[in-house]
Amino acid sequence: MFAQYRELLMLMAAVGAACAVPGVFLVLRRTAMVADAISHVLLFGIAATYLIVRDANSVWLYVGAAASGVLTVALVEALQRTKRLKADAAIGLVFPLLFSLGALLATLFMKNTHLDVDRVLLGNPTLATFDRLTLFGIDLMPRALAVMLGLFLLNAALVAVFYKEFKLSTFDATLAAMLGFLPGVLHYGLMTMVSFTAVAAFDAVGPVVVVALFVVPAATAYLLTDRLSVLLLLSVVIAILSAVAGTLFAIAANANIAGAVATFLGAVFAVTFVLAPHRGLLAHVRRRIRQTRTFHETMLAIHLYQHEGTPAEVEESRDDGLHRHLHWLPTEVRAVTARAERRGLVTRAGPLWKLTPTGRELAAATFGR
Repeated sequence: MFAQYRELLMLMAAVGAACAVPGVFLVLRRTAMVADAISHVLLFGIAATYLIVRDANSVWLYVGAAASGVLTVALVEALQRTKRLKADAAIGLVFPLLFSLGALLATLFMKNTHLDVDRVLLGNPTLATFDRLTLFGIDLMPRALAVMLGLFLLNAALVAVFYKEFKLSTFDATLAAMLGFLPGVLHYGLMTMVSFTAVAAFDAVGPVVVVALFVVPAATAYLLTDRLSVLLLLSVVIAILSAVAGTLFAIAANANIAGAVATFLGAVFAVTFVLAPHRGLLAHVRRRIRQTRTFHETMLAIHLYQHEGTPAEVEESRDDGLHRHLHWLPTEVRAVTARAERRGLVTRAGPLWKLTPTGRELAAATFGR
C-alpha cells in the first residue's frame, strides 16, 4: 500500500539515524537544548553566507549554516564563562538574537529568493524526494537521502573511532583533560557534527522533527539502559522506528509528516517513561511501595523487640496496642502484621504477636545501629 512512499520512508529513517548518534552525547552532556538553538540559527548562517557568495544554490550556504551552529555554541559558552548567566539563559539570549538577525538579513538581502515559511518552520519531507541524485544519467535516489545516509555513516564512524575519548570526556571531563584527551576539542568536534547534521536534516525535513530526533530517542533509550554502547544502538533503533511509524501515520491521515513524527516520538517517550522496567514511573512507584512496606515491617519488629519480656508486652504486642502506639489504622495493622508473618518475622501467640528468630535478628541489627 505504501510502496510509492518507500523513498520518503527511507529518508525519514536516515534522518532519524543520523540525528540519534550525536543526540546521545547531547543528552548525556545535558546540552540537549543546544540542538534546538542550532536548528533555528541556521537561517542566520545561510543569509550571512549569501551576502558573500550571492548564489542561493552555492554549497557554501551549507558550510555557513553549519558554522552558525558552532558560533551559537561558542557564544553560549562565552556567556556561561562570565559566571553571570547559566546555560539556559545564555541559550535564551543567543538563539533568538541570531534567529531574528537571520530573518532580518533574509528579508533585506534575499528578497528575490523564495523562502517557503511552512517548509522553514515545519518542513515538508515529501518535497525533498523530488531533488534527485543522478550518475551518468541514471536516477539513483533523492539527494537528501544520499546526504543523510552519508552523514549517518560518518557520525557512526567518528563515534566508533573516538568512542573512548567521547565516553570519558562526557562522563569525566577533568579526567579526560588529565589524560590528554582534549575535551574542549572533542566538545567542539561534537558540536560541529551536530551542526552539519542539523543543516542537512533541516534542509530535508525541517527544524521541528530535527530537534525531536536529536533529543527524544536518546532520552527514551536512557530510561532503558546504562551502557553507552547499548544506548547508542537503542537510540538509532527508536529514531528509525518512530520516524517510519510517524510518517506512515501522517500518510494515512493526510497530516503533516514532521508533526506526526514528533508526536509519535513524544508518545514513545511517554510510554517508556511510565513502563520502563527500572527507571519508569511504575517501577519507581513499586519501589516506593516496597520501601514503605519494608519500613513498616521493620518498625513492627523493633517495637516488639523493645517490649519483649517486659510487663508492657501484653499491652504493646496486641493489635489494638499496635494501633494506639504506632498510630496505624486497624487496616494498616492487619496488613503489616500479615506481611511480616509471611516474611517469617513474627508469629501469632494468642492475642499477641511474637518475634521469630529471624525477626529478632532483624530488630537487633536495626535497633543496634
